[in-house]
Amino acid sequence: MKLFADGAERGEMLRMYRNPLIRGFTTNPTLMRKAGITGYEAFARDVLTAIPDRPISLEVFSDEFGEMEQQALKIASWGDNVYVKIPVTNTRGESSSPLLRCLSKKNVKLNVTALLTVEQVDEVTEAMATCPSGYVSVFAGRIADTGRDPVPVMRQAVEILSSTPRLELIWASPRELFNVFQADQVGCHVITATNDILKKLELVGKDLSAYSLETVKMFRDDAMKAGFEL
Repeated sequence: MKLFADGAERGEMLRMYRNPLIRGFTTNPTLMRKAGITGYEAFARDVLTAIPDRPISLEVFSDEFGEMEQQALKIASWGDNVYVKIPVTNTRGESSSPLLRCLSKKNVKLNVTALLTVEQVDEVTEAMATCPSGYVSVFAGRIADTGRDPVPVMRQAVEILSSTPRLELIWASPRELFNVFQADQVGCHVITATNDILKKLELVGKDLSAYSLETVKMFRDDAMKAGFEL
């Protein structure tokens, strides 16, 4: 399974680029806005120049499918490692499948995003049948946020994509490092993770007794630094 870094801060993206464990990058308009980015194309081209040899997913932002197509073709022209992110629907709930078929026939590499149901995976996979290379991003973390176990959904998604070797399943929006192991166990091809989660990789296999003691020391140190008295 491949690890992709999810974010839009240039410095962090370049730091992750130096990490051989990171095999690709994803971003979206929300992350870009949080990072203070105002020039979409300038940011994207800068990052693509700095990271020319790993897949980078960049998202369209129009709500009209005609404009989405124009944006997708423009974004795709920026580099061979570009995957264009298309939301599974627009904000009116209208399916993006016709657009996915169109862009697939035009040899655009795609990353279809914001999927949460098995039915959406079925529909998107069929629509991307002729895509030269693509990702199907199921937001497992958001499924878990609703009190549902995402693992059965992801397991079914793996089975659906098994007949389309050019497409890979992404476990998107993980909430904790353990999701990396869950994604690997069900056979996901990729998991995206923010820098906060990726930084926890160094904790894998850590002795729990030692970790407990570090936690106790942290509480003690913070109490002393705060100057608490009773």
